[in-house]
Amino acid sequence: MKKQCLITGSFLIVLAVQLLVNPPSPALAEELPSNRNSSEGLCIPGESDLFTAQDCQLAGPAEHLSTLAQEGITYPAAPLYVANPPANLGDVPYQYAKVSDGEVPMYDSIEDVLAERISKKMPVGRIKYVSLYNKAETEKGLYYQIANNKWISKEYITKVGVQFFQGYEFKENPTVSFGWILDETKSYTGPSANAPATGKEYHRYNVVRVYASEMEGDLEWLMIGPNEWVSHRSLSRVIPNTEKPAGVTTDRWIEINLYEQVMLVHEGDRIVYATLVATGVDPFFTQPGVFKIYKKIDHEYMRGAFEADRSDYYYLEDVPYIMYFDQARALHGAYWHTLFGYQRSHGCVNLSIADSHWLYDWANMDETVYVWDPSGKTPTDPSYYGAGGA
Repeated sequence: MKKQCLITGSFLIVLAVQLLVNPPSPALAEELPSNRNSSEGLCIPGESDLFTAQDCQLAGPAEHLSTLAQEGITYPAAPLYVANPPANLGDVPYQYAKVSDGEVPMYDSIEDVLAERISKKMPVGRIKYVSLYNKAETEKGLYYQIANNKWISKEYITKVGVQFFQGYEFKENPTVSFGWILDETKSYTGPSANAPATGKEYHRYNVVRVYASEMEGDLEWLMIGPNEWVSHRSLSRVIPNTEKPAGVTTDRWIEINLYEQVMLVHEGDRIVYATLVATGVDPFFTQPGVFKIYKKIDHEYMRGAFEADRSDYYYLEDVPYIMYFDQARALHGAYWHTLFGYQRSHGCVNLSIADSHWLYDWANMDETVYVWDPSGKTPTDPSYYGAGGA
């Protein structure tokens, strides 16, 4: 289905009709600038070719629309010709469960469970998720067989559902910047938290247009409507650009914008897909550069630790739709968090399962991956980076 996201200008049309039906009183007309021809009428709002006409006055709603147009805000707004990808892209044949933080005993068989013969223990770690394949009720309680064929007790796991999020397919290139609201936030009448609030509130994944930006110290503010601003911390923005970046020689490429935490998929001079991502958190940044997808795998487990005390140990079974592009760094689905739009990973590019499935189907081997940070804050020296991880 084709969606069109439009900014409503109904209040301006109503005002225009009121002015046309009830023209200003003679007293008000006398207050108009003396250089106006008294025979001129008001320009009709929305008729941009009349804004410069000599036989009408650029005043009232027409003048307001003209001012907004200079800021890139048009009524009606330029539509975004987007489509929702099939929702079943988010389906996976796995039942996931979160494992408790401490050491967790694992058994090779149900016989070992009954005999209390522990084969090994899953290390301490905050991010541990498994896939549940089989279950068995025993005199010791309920046990589940996981993807590594070991059995663990129900007391150590909590089943989790997969949260759903999808980006957009584009039928035509967007002509204005837009973005997703990342958290509950309110807007302000100016580019500062000290400006009066507008009274409007936005929720996670609301889509808004972005018309301008201004810096307040080190913080960027984005204009999302007339006299309406939100902090860049609350919004991930898609900036339409179809020119090939330096180093990209193919007609198809995947763009990862580390500052905005978005992914754009390009085909020639077209943007065909855009969505939120979660890339490497300091100090495990996703490395900027131009890379090639060198391995695709439908699913596999990921595990590792980078801190000396292994306090950041993670174990993740059946990670779906993996596309390796920079050593151990990959584009892949993430079911263990929903913080898309924020830095979160050990260097991989996390996508929702639905988005990773779409990309996995689209991408070929040797597909170009262009990673960049327009803010310049991500280290670019290759010696800074290790192999990376999930």
